[in-house]
Amino acid sequence: MRIGVIGAGVMGRKHAEVIARNPNARLAAVADPGSRALAAEHAVPYFSGHAALLAAGEVDAVIIASPNAFHVDTALACLDRGIPSLLEKPMATSYAEAARLVQVAKASATPVLVGHHRRHHPAVKAAGDLIAAGELGKLVAVNGTWLTKKADSYFREPWRKRQGAGVMLINLVHDLDLFRHLCGNIVAVQAKVSNRTRGFEVEDTAAVIVEFENGALGSFIISDTVVAPWGWDQATEDDPTFPFNPTISCYQIAGTRGSLAFPQLARYHHEALSDWTQPLSMAFVEKATGDSYSNQLSHFIDVVRGVVEPYVTVADAAQSVAVIEAAKLAAATGGSVEVSTITNLS
Repeated sequence: MRIGVIGAGVMGRKHAEVIARNPNARLAAVADPGSRALAAEHAVPYFSGHAALLAAGEVDAVIIASPNAFHVDTALACLDRGIPSLLEKPMATSYAEAARLVQVAKASATPVLVGHHRRHHPAVKAAGDLIAAGELGKLVAVNGTWLTKKADSYFREPWRKRQGAGVMLINLVHDLDLFRHLCGNIVAVQAKVSNRTRGFEVEDTAAVIVEFENGALGSFIISDTVVAPWGWDQATEDDPTFPFNPTISCYQIAGTRGSLAFPQLARYHHEALSDWTQPLSMAFVEKATGDSYSNQLSHFIDVVRGVVEPYVTVADAAQSVAVIEAAKLAAATGGSVEVSTITNLS
């Protein structure tokens, strides 16, 4: 399958690497207004913009990895051309923009898969099956952590310092999307944010409390300014760019019958009488092999071929954008924000 990559930054390069190791796909073209380097590196045609790439007729599908603000318009152009796309997250910088894409995609036969790649990780499938089987009982509490230090070079791209970026839209959207997927819809949010460390226009640190539709509560702390090991990138082997620490979990999911340290999949439970005076038993839950990016690309190929429907639809991903927007509003107002406040505006 001939796949074009739109956007030759960090994620565009990542997708090019994943395509190169998949025997059912090849990188066919690259579009980026600022750099020919990725196209030259892979000896494929270069285009200065997505419109020219789409018009050339040299691709069967595209991966959209451009800056966040261009996601919706680029995806709409793909739909207009009838070219399937894998749209990087966040699918939009606002829920109103996301809703615009949802409406057009709903009326189109051309598929769009949103790149919430963590959903394709084998540990997520194993955790989802465990929760669905009732092994944790009624879900009560969730805790998530993403604490790391991004290199200064990451912020050489000016858009990463401005509205439409920030650690909530770029990173926290992963965590909240994953827990919407595992634990159910998020209906209300409280939040505090800070930009005191980097001093950019957007936040570098956030603390968020969420309420799930099933009554469970969750807390998430996230920052890209600290030296710490607690985060998805270090706790999985998804990307060799990041050093792997197999002893650290970044999520805890707790229910009335047991709890789960994730992504290690250590399940804690009582064998008989269940109260805090009883010793906990621990067993690791089995999972398949593979990484998120490779699994996502294989799924995308099947989507383009019409074998399966997108695992992460634009309508589903739009709800994760709404949660982030609710969190931003909660931080600005100091109150609790119902997610429906965001979705009912569009």
